Amino acid sequence: MDFQFDILRHASGDLLLGAWITIKISVLSFLFALSIGFVVGAARARSRFWSRITTPYVEIFRGTPLLIQLFFLYYGLPTIGIKLDSLTAAYVGLGLNGGAYIAEVIRGALLGVENGQEEAALSTGLRPVQALIYVLFPQALRTAVPPLVNSFSSLLKESSLVSVLAITELTRMGQLVYTRTFRPFEIYLAIGAMYFLMTYCVSWLSKFLERRLSCGG
Repeated sequence: MDFQFDILRHASGDLLLGAWITIKISVLSFLFALSIGFVVGAARARSRFWSRITTPYVEIFRGTPLLIQLFFLYYGLPTIGIKLDSLTAAYVGLGLNGGAYIAEVIRGALLGVENGQEEAALSTGLRPVQALIYVLFPQALRTAVPPLVNSFSSLLKESSLVSVLAITELTRMGQLVYTRTFRPFEIYLAIGAMYFLMTYCVSWLSKFLERRLSCGG
């Protein structure tokens, strides 16, 4: 079989546009996941009551497939009067799913900080919330940053699932290009290479941050 580079040359603009949409969806969803993860993770680490309250959320979103969650948000919720457009469903689905995993990362990082650090912070007159923000979080982030970057890498790859919501991100764009060219080998090889390049950049960022944090320590 001959490899047709012309197909990739003609499709490069569409694929790059799809990659840009993938990055946009991934970044915005990850920011949403971070906000959820920090709040839920801190609550689970600092309070038994809130740990019990938030456990169902964490277990449900970690224990069910992301694809089913997306289907539920986009196709299931309208039956009870809650209608989300495809992009909103993608952001909410990826954010809630990622937030459940990030919450456990934050919880573990906070539990890894010595108890004496909080006691010392409180002895200086800081309130518990201030001690959490100004003393505990900065120390916890040293161990949390690498897995957080890996979480973004996972979310970036899982964003391909939003193609089922008719969002024209990289995977969906590749499907559309394939229907025009009938050349799956070149198209899906290019898509795989683009996902690899994006996740490789994130992996490099993770290693860079690890080195900086180690030097800072």
